[in-house]
Amino acid sequence: MRIEDIIDEHRPVFSFEFFPPKTDEGQGVLETALSELKEDQPEYVSVTYGAGGTTRNRTLEITKWLKQDLGIEAMAHLSCVGESKDRITEILGELSDAGIENILALRGDPPRGETEWTPHPEGLHYSVELIELIRSRFDMCVGAACFPEVHPEAPDLDTDLHYAKRKVDAGAGFLISQLFFDNELYFEFVEAARGAGIGVPIIPGIMPITNYNQIKTITGMCGATIPSELERELEGRAGDPEAVAELGVAYATLQCSDLLARGAPGIHFYTLNRSPATRAILAALRAAHPWTRAKAAV
Repeated sequence: MRIEDIIDEHRPVFSFEFFPPKTDEGQGVLETALSELKEDQPEYVSVTYGAGGTTRNRTLEITKWLKQDLGIEAMAHLSCVGESKDRITEILGELSDAGIENILALRGDPPRGETEWTPHPEGLHYSVELIELIRSRFDMCVGAACFPEVHPEAPDLDTDLHYAKRKVDAGAGFLISQLFFDNELYFEFVEAARGAGIGVPIIPGIMPITNYNQIKTITGMCGATIPSELERELEGRAGDPEAVAELGVAYATLQCSDLLARGAPGIHFYTLNRSPATRAILAALRAAHPWTRAKAAV
């Protein structure tokens, strides 16, 4: 089922994001998490595409497995990194033949060890070009990324919004946000996006904090900020991993509850291939159903 239609029919929409593991041990962890999270009946699951295409084959395999064997609606991430236009078209054909209807179209990050984006000599330069390619050749639902704190390479919000509008005009039917920890950043971004003529659903991306060093690394790479009060509490628990995880789950639960109560169309959980934190948050949300208090959708 196309994610555009899922969002139209279901509010709120809960979805999970996983990354393809590089080892057999990691594959086991992922399979365990998926078997557990399947019980929570996500509306769809997405599978990332490694920087430089490092896990591209596993992305295809796992996405097909989710859709065909587990019966879970699946969305494959696809980036422009390290692939020619012809090869990208081949990958899209493989996904289409496997019954995959949903793609998250991304430019992609530079491969590990590189700091600057360099397109393939016979490839695509921007996610807009990838969206245009998909929409011109395949009957697929396409999503794209957005950045409540502005893309690290964008000089300002207006420039970033202009590019987001180009993605939508090219055929993106929904946007999923980069992770954030201050809900006002999301709502301010949505308001600015609507003012810029972007009318598609904007789904907040939430990453429950389960490891202090890990979240510092991730936010350092993507440019997301941690509010000073949360930072202080995390630092005070840095030596106690269990306490960090407990705080992370509690904070994310409050964050998601507020987002849904104020009209967010759903939550996209960045799971990091682990299930306990996401399952606890989702159970609390479904018990409290904060979306019933929403006055209007955003």
